[in-house]
Formats: sequence, C-alpha cells, structure tokens
Amino acid sequence: MGIDGEAGAGKTTLADDLRKRLESLGRTVIRSTIDNFHNPKAIRYAKGKHSPEGFFYDSYDFVKLKKMLLDPLSPGGSLMYRIAAFNHELDEPVDGPPLRANHNDILLFDGIFLHRPELIAYWDFSIFLDVDLPVVMERGVRRNGPNVGPLDAAALDPDTIYNRRYVEGQRIYVRNHRPQQAASILIDYNDLDNPCVVRKTTCRP
Repeated sequence: MGIDGEAGAGKTTLADDLRKRLESLGRTVIRSTIDNFHNPKAIRYAKGKHSPEGFFYDSYDFVKLKKMLLDPLSPGGSLMYRIAAFNHELDEPVDGPPLRANHNDILLFDGIFLHRPELIAYWDFSIFLDVDLPVVMERGVRRNGPNVGPLDAAALDPDTIYNRRYVEGQRIYVRNHRPQQAASILIDYNDLDNPCVVRKTTCRP
C-alpha cells in the first residue's frame, strides 16, 4: 500500500495509525518510507539548491527503491528486502543484511511522488491525501517538534525562494501525473481527526 501526498500532508501519521490497526488484526506490516531512499546531496542539489525541477526529478533513488524493496516484495520476487538504502541526514548509505518477508505480509509505504510512472504499478492499493496548501505548510513547519515558536510569515509563504523548491516541485508532479485521479482512494486530510473520503475506486487486481 502506498500513501502519497505533499510534504506535511500527514502521510506518516496516517501510515503509523494504519500499521497499528493492521497489527491489531494480526497482520504483519513492513513499514518503510520514501525518505529512506534519497539520493546523495550532490545529486539532489545538482540543479541548484532551490530548483523545483531538482526536487521533483533528483530527490530519490527509484532504482534502489525498486531493487531493494519493491521488486523483492512483488509477485515472483525473492521476498528478501531492505527498508532503507540511504540516510539523507548523514548523507551516507545505509548498510545491513536483508530481511525476509512472508507472502501475506503487508507493505505500508509513505512518501511523496508515489504515483510517478516508475512506481505506480507496484501499489495494489494507494491513497492520496489532499490537503490545502496553507495547512500543508503549517504542518511542515510544526513537524520539527511541538515546541516550535510563533510561525514566521516567511516560513508559510509558498513564494519564498526556499519554499518554492518544494511547492513548485509538487506542482510539477500533480500537473504531469495527476495523483488525485490515479490513487485508489482520495482523502481530504485537512482535519487530521476527521478525514473525509472524497473518492474511492476498487483495488487493482
């Protein structure tokens, strides 16, 4: 299952809640995130630190994501997987032995850009969290911790040079790949406590 949406939309919150629910039902969950598959800084910022195109095209290593996690867990895969390839905070690879999945385990994966052509076929079921831009930006500022002080107006301005990388990069994604239409379920997640299903389709076969 893939959970998609802008940075700050609440993907991790929802994925962690779903994990608890699934495990309470006796299911085994493999939990991972796109943030475990960043490219090194030299690649991420090759087009410039504030480039929207760099954010969209160069942030993540989809080759390693598929090789290390998605392909092994796909039908006919080896079931030998790893949940992480790179630590973007340390800017270095993550090493470690692979884990072995069972055939009925559930992959719960959150991240931006999950309905790109490189990834969309991997999701038996997917969710897109639709959140208004001002709400997303406020959540993005506050997710650094509950003790964040008064919000700086510049931090919430989508047109500042820092925010433009992420806001415009997301717009490239939405414009080119229409994730709201591609997802199995579209959820209005402006209110974390009262999500609203906007559209639902059947699971992919």
